[in-house]
Amino acid sequence: MLLRNCAGGVVFYANQVFIMKNEKNEWVLPKGVIRNDDLSWEVALKRVKVETGIDAEILASAGGTSYEFFSISRKQPVCNEITWYIMSTTSKHYKVNHELGFKEGGFYPVDKAISMITHSQDRSLVSLSYKKYKEIKREKVVV
Repeated sequence: MLLRNCAGGVVFYANQVFIMKNEKNEWVLPKGVIRNDDLSWEVALKRVKVETGIDAEILASAGGTSYEFFSISRKQPVCNEITWYIMSTTSKHYKVNHELGFKEGGFYPVDKAISMITHSQDRSLVSLSYKKYKEIKREKVVV
């Protein structure tokens, strides 16, 4: 089995989170493979920018998820282990990267996004990340 380390972002704008539809018609979060000596947080920020056009900042770590699939092109099973980061942005401007196979995307109210997201572990990730995001935002206001 091929093991791939990846990193991605759960990007919030106010009470909305960014999700997008991939080439398999799955609603997902932006993420990418960590290569060479890249740091996971750098890859997460870069993939968010490349896939969505969003300039985001990292607020906190969101933990990790993993999933397995069979790669037809590689003719072997693959396990993706993803390190996630809670991110925020100050603008709702985005540009879905159609060249990478993404069909559409946008900022959606968190509850609606959770109902749209294809994979259950991503739904849980967004739910937990939103709780942490709100706590972080409250702390910044109180200080």
